[in-house]
Amino acid sequence: MPVEKVIAEKDRALTNYVNPFIGTGGHGHTYPGATAPFGMMQLSPDTRLDGWDGCSGYHYSDSYIYGFSHTHLSGTGVSDYGDILLMPTTSEILSNGADGRPGYKAPFSHERERAEPGFYKVHLDSTNIGVELTVSERSGMHRYTFEKDSKQYVILDLEHRDEVLDSDFELVSGTEIRGRRHSRAWADQQMLYFHLRFSRPVKSVKQSGGNSTGKIAAFEFDEREGEILEVKVGISAVDEQGARENMEAEIGNKSFDEVRAEIQEKWERQLEKVVVESEDQDQKTVFYTSLYHTMLAPNLYQDIDGRYRGMDLKIHKTTDFSYYTVFSLWDTYRATHPLYTIIEQERTNDFVNTLLAKYKEGGIMPIWDLSACYTGCMIGYHGVSVISDAYLKGIRGYDADLAFEAVKHSASHDHLGLKAYKSFGFIPVEEESESVSKTLEYAYDDWTIAQLAKALNKTEDYRYFLDRSLNYRNVFDPETKFMRGRFRNQWFSPFDPYEVNFNYTEANAWQYSLYVPQDISGLMEIMGGKTELESRLDELFEAETSTTGRNQADITGLIGQYAHGNEPSHHMAYLYNFVGRPDKTQARVNQILNELYSNAPDGISGNEDCGQMSAWYVFSALGFYPVTPGSPDYIIGAPLFKRATIRLENGNTFTVMANERNSENYFVKSARLNGRPIEQSLLLHDDIMKGGTLEFEMTDRPTKWMSSEKELPVSKIEEGGFLSAPFIAEGALAFSDSTSVRLSHIQKDVKIFFKINEDPFQLYESLIKITTPVQLDVYAEQEGRKSPVVSTRFTQIDPLVKISLESRYANQYNAGGDRALIDGILGTRDFRTGSWQGYQDQDVVAMVDLGRERSVKSVQVNFLQDQRSWIFLPTAVRFYGSRNGTDFIPLNPGFQLNNSRQDDAIRIKNVECRVPESTYRFIKLVAKKLGDLPSWHIGAKDKGKSWIFIDEIIID
Repeated sequence: MPVEKVIAEKDRALTNYVNPFIGTGGHGHTYPGATAPFGMMQLSPDTRLDGWDGCSGYHYSDSYIYGFSHTHLSGTGVSDYGDILLMPTTSEILSNGADGRPGYKAPFSHERERAEPGFYKVHLDSTNIGVELTVSERSGMHRYTFEKDSKQYVILDLEHRDEVLDSDFELVSGTEIRGRRHSRAWADQQMLYFHLRFSRPVKSVKQSGGNSTGKIAAFEFDEREGEILEVKVGISAVDEQGARENMEAEIGNKSFDEVRAEIQEKWERQLEKVVVESEDQDQKTVFYTSLYHTMLAPNLYQDIDGRYRGMDLKIHKTTDFSYYTVFSLWDTYRATHPLYTIIEQERTNDFVNTLLAKYKEGGIMPIWDLSACYTGCMIGYHGVSVISDAYLKGIRGYDADLAFEAVKHSASHDHLGLKAYKSFGFIPVEEESESVSKTLEYAYDDWTIAQLAKALNKTEDYRYFLDRSLNYRNVFDPETKFMRGRFRNQWFSPFDPYEVNFNYTEANAWQYSLYVPQDISGLMEIMGGKTELESRLDELFEAETSTTGRNQADITGLIGQYAHGNEPSHHMAYLYNFVGRPDKTQARVNQILNELYSNAPDGISGNEDCGQMSAWYVFSALGFYPVTPGSPDYIIGAPLFKRATIRLENGNTFTVMANERNSENYFVKSARLNGRPIEQSLLLHDDIMKGGTLEFEMTDRPTKWMSSEKELPVSKIEEGGFLSAPFIAEGALAFSDSTSVRLSHIQKDVKIFFKINEDPFQLYESLIKITTPVQLDVYAEQEGRKSPVVSTRFTQIDPLVKISLESRYANQYNAGGDRALIDGILGTRDFRTGSWQGYQDQDVVAMVDLGRERSVKSVQVNFLQDQRSWIFLPTAVRFYGSRNGTDFIPLNPGFQLNNSRQDDAIRIKNVECRVPESTYRFIKLVAKKLGDLPSWHIGAKDKGKSWIFIDEIIID
């Protein structure tokens, strides 16, 4: 029977439900200022000059405003932007105050502050100046209201925040200024040009330094000409002329109120793409603020005439598509870009065309690009997910052959562990930092490439990348059932799933061991079945909330070890659907929606990350989520609102209804799509795009809905000739007399082969006894398939030599355990590869027992310096000798090291002590700590403590 079409209607302008202050407190890192949807300009107040919680330039806890700059980042974990700062004031103060901060800063209060989409207003208390801001896409307006008869100045600060490489400005008329700012921060070659026009002539100009070379200027205006001063500003990454043309085309002679009305109407049309109905005003505010946050980035990076600065830092031009920057792909591929495939299809074509242009300009698609720069931030090559997801959902306004060339190229390099990944099917810990996370994310990305290859009838590529997409199995430990690092082909140990260490990216084993979005059913199988996966999910949400190991500020929003404040956890609540317990998904999603989001400055439980935290909320509030981007499936949760309608660009509407939904009724009793009961607990992309109605019946208790085998979603790689490599389950890599090696494999029905040195391979049937230094090569075979060959070197330690440590190394930096400093394996330049022992805020005291008195000629030891990572050389190194282990004599006067001078270079320092010919049984090493980080270090303000990284005491 026909289904009545019911569409949600708005009760008032949706911009009224946006609270731009959500996320400006806590660790949300958002900004409250004025911007256009996906606009180039973000005109916002600056209250914080540095620090992790100052990444957006604003934090709700602050009480001073330094000015209003024209570019900001939304929710990132690294600081940049804050370009071209203007500040109205009543004096020409250009120098810093007693606190070392700009003297023109002014106190403000939130009681006299207001933010709306496209508009911001605040009162500066000490100068009694009212400030209003509004924008268009590439330009903006300031309106300052001075107190009657007060002095009127506007400060222009081109030195604000980032390191300035070059900057300048000039007056081109009595009311117009143009200039440039070339800076370095996260983006190391950021170029921005500006053109601004005052509504009244400049009376006088004073610059810092007293001459035209100063980069801070005070412009004075005649107070007799009125209390209101307006400033129109255009920006460009191309040149000053582009900035002027952007301003003229978008603002021209329009009044402040006209510009504000236009941008707020544009925001209203954006927000109308999803209309929800609810009596809970806070929930509607959180929803529309979330939708708003998903529309702040990526940012337009192209002038009105089509010119833009490409990844080669050269000027290009196109009118075929709009060009963007700020692709936080490690975050946004998960839900933000899938949301765009529904509500921003035309813009998704622009995003894909942009990524392909960046590939042609820079030689590779970016992982995280910012202002035409590769930031080198985060992992994976998730641009391939964005492109594949778009193509497979029918969004194809670009060159498909070029798209496949670009995604295949992204996966074909030898950097960031890819060489080892291609050779072994996993990244060894000793080869690359964050090896587990990179292996898992590369495998997912490879699956998306395989799906694109299949759609393009590229059979050979499809099979190759499908095999690679199963590489996740190479880091799955069948004993603990966690994803673990393989350190010299052994599982990294001691193992603590709560430990945050260099094997994972901003996470621990809990938070990455369920990351196999491309093969959830396959993961379930190797874990032992649905019961095992359900138990692991229960344990995840019920575990202790504390972590061990490295302090990681990004791990927030914890429910057990589920960390909603960071992206690797975002799909996990939906995994219960795959084991026939959608009621548990419904309960957890409802908990996250209500406990980890709120209508408050700290209402986001972690970095907003350019829309990803908010996209999770938007999807989950609508009742479904893209667990596997690149798949047409959305996994069903439980809708938050009684009615919600998506207005699609093709003219259709898709409505989600939740009958009897209230704070208690968050369990699903039944669901119908266009009047027919759904057959699986998932929704297809085409179902949405065709339009229609998804109707839920809700109840206050768990039900058996969608719990039978045939109703479960399936995410399984059915094909593929993958076979993982064997691993060393037992055996000491550095041994004294001998070691017995046991090999194992994730599968039971495989044959394992091994060889020692140049011997031929033979079938592994029992323990391998090793008594001399050797290289052990292993591989597996099954039904004609052969795994990669993995090599491990075993070293022999003099059986008489022992080491005792009076200091205690951090487990995540154990380098292999207590004997690592005498195992003959030297540390590399990257401390994250696990070959250094790390000690924080303590002296390193180690004693080597040679077993008997021996003639000692020299003692050497290596230390690592990586000051950005808080790793400093010791202040002093001393060596001592003893014959009885009690009475020690100095072997040298001691080495004093100047380790507090700033030096960004990564260095390995060898300290050698030549010993007057004598005999000793015991050699003691003492390396003195630096302790507190130097005052110039970014971690000093948080009272950070330095590390000593040491490896290999060599005694001749």
